[in-house]
Amino acid sequence: MLFHSTRGKDSDKDFASILMQGLAEDGGLFMPDYWPQVDLEEIKSSKSFIDIAKCIVPLFTSSSFSYDETISIVESTWHDFEHQDLIGIKEFDSVAILELFHGPTAAFKDFGLQLAAAFFNQVLESENKTAIVLGATSGDTGSAAIDACKNYDRIKSFIMLPNGNMSEVQRRQMSTIKAPNVFALRINGTFDDCQDLVKLAFKKRDFLNADQYLLAVNSINWTRIIGQICYYFYAYNQLHQKGDINFSIPTGNFGNVFACYSAHKMGLPINKISVAVNNNDILHRFFSENDYSKQFVHETISPSMDISVASNFERLIYDFFLDRDSSRCAAMFDNFPINPIELDSETWQKKENLFSSSKVNDSETKKIIQEIYQSFGYILDPHTAVAAAEALSKSNQGNPYVVLSTAHPAKFPKIYEELGIEINLLPSALSGLFEKEESLHTFDVDYNQIINFINFHN
Repeated sequence: MLFHSTRGKDSDKDFASILMQGLAEDGGLFMPDYWPQVDLEEIKSSKSFIDIAKCIVPLFTSSSFSYDETISIVESTWHDFEHQDLIGIKEFDSVAILELFHGPTAAFKDFGLQLAAAFFNQVLESENKTAIVLGATSGDTGSAAIDACKNYDRIKSFIMLPNGNMSEVQRRQMSTIKAPNVFALRINGTFDDCQDLVKLAFKKRDFLNADQYLLAVNSINWTRIIGQICYYFYAYNQLHQKGDINFSIPTGNFGNVFACYSAHKMGLPINKISVAVNNNDILHRFFSENDYSKQFVHETISPSMDISVASNFERLIYDFFLDRDSSRCAAMFDNFPINPIELDSETWQKKENLFSSSKVNDSETKKIIQEIYQSFGYILDPHTAVAAAEALSKSNQGNPYVVLSTAHPAKFPKIYEELGIEINLLPSALSGLFEKEESLHTFDVDYNQIINFINFHN
């Protein structure tokens, strides 16, 4: 299998190339040349998440890694999870919570980033090269990237986070890791500012040593998507007897939703994909009003979703709405966000077959957290609660709902203090976090300042 850009000018790339490149040279995002099909009977007979990953991951890596090499990486990738099979499932009536927060950073990002880091290191060792990881985070990506890469000596990680607009726990997960190859960069701006700085760095690449890679850890990297595809098939393995599933997914950058869509294209029977957002509603505006236009970022109690532009959405426009017409896709995104994206009515209506969306504000999020706690004694994190609202309102309409639980609630303690809910059991990832010394490097939204820092530590 080879890969190509959504904008059509960067094509015929093998897996190792797109892994190490991240963003396509024409500014687009890489996509597989075709959708490989998964044997659902093989999925049903699989006994663990790892067994399922062995069915999925090799479908995308064969152009660069032998089957045995890929299997070896899969078997050794996911580490330091507190759940026996990495993922927990809690069922309440016709709603199931898919717990993706049992990894070392207590967030779903561990699945995609541990896989990406393992493949990064394999390529670097084979080529005897080094790399810089440069990423932006609105909460969980940064800590998961740092944790995934910290033990690989060939990789140095520089992660940008906005000053404010994330929980203290999330910040400390990045700022308290003591490793010589890890740097947390606090930017006096928003997540979008951080993301723009990352994109500019990938465009210029003026700070790299000779033969040094610049690696993308945000979900623009296709390997992140592969790791996330696996747990949708895991949910099917556990719950397929209940019928075709609806997935309700809290999202900001759209990577988790696109992974779900990818699983569907690979043969996973899905009834509906519900795109759940907070007051940062660019995706809801698109699915409900055909309006994909950038607006200001609102700070909410679900900070990992506080994003004004959903980077992975380009992949869905290209594949689902435009039937892989790269020239039309390039025309739209080359001029975005200056020109908002609006599809013709017939094209936009395609969404009715597979997608729905919902918008949940902070007060509604708190209400859902309280209702679930009072009814079942179960604590939802604020991002999961955003997705649970849609599932609970429609769970009596036939097909079951699976809500993706993307983070452990203990990462957002202030919310539960306000609601009078006590979190008694902390994951080991968060134990003693407030006793550790922080190391943060603060910058204005200034590309040159940041590059000078990277150059000094490179």
